[in-house]
Amino acid sequence: MNVLTAREWTTLALIIVFSSVPAFGGLVRLVELAGGPSVLPVNPRALADPWPIIFHVSGSFVFCIAGASQFLPSLRRHRPTMHRVIGRITVVAGLLSAISGLWMTIVFAFPEALQGNLLFFIRIILSLAMIGLLGWAIIAVKAGSFGKHAASMLRAYAIGQGASTQAFFGMALIVAFGIEPTGFLRDCFMVSCWVLNLLAAEALIHLFIAKPRPSNQTPLETKSHISMIRHRVEH
Repeated sequence: MNVLTAREWTTLALIIVFSSVPAFGGLVRLVELAGGPSVLPVNPRALADPWPIIFHVSGSFVFCIAGASQFLPSLRRHRPTMHRVIGRITVVAGLLSAISGLWMTIVFAFPEALQGNLLFFIRIILSLAMIGLLGWAIIAVKAGSFGKHAASMLRAYAIGQGASTQAFFGMALIVAFGIEPTGFLRDCFMVSCWVLNLLAAEALIHLFIAKPRPSNQTPLETKSHISMIRHRVEH
């Protein structure tokens, strides 16, 4: 990891800090489920059926933290083997997070204050989208379409990081107004955070992935290079 630039280290640190709030809360919940002290408010769904929550928290934590390193150009360039290994771990963790999240959305009974119809359907759509994007990322990289692979992974990562954005702006709302949204307002708030993440992902894709890189050669240099290759082939 000593191949990273100062800017990349800063980017990695910021993403890890951004991911730490929901990740820390999830890890505290795992400690509680393992028999540790109760710190968070009691969650009857976790007590009744803890395994989906354990899978979701574990998968989301690994996906967000390990996935952060996958967008560092120096790691891809100088440590391709490490990039591939971490990438496989990231995909498995992402699938575990999405599938367990889909399971909990469908099976668990949430009170209306925590999940209305809007949030219910959006969670299903985004879980399926995340599974599809991770699957497409695997297909794309095996086909050598690295741009499509990177775009799919970034979109899936934006969905997976929804809890971080929700936690960040949720705390900001509590600090600024002393309230936590519930009911339909909470649904809209949660969905808007995912929309914000996806818009940010599309902007990054446009700037760094989809936008063609300018060639270092001028048209004259390119033409001369092609002519030289033809001359060598003919003689």
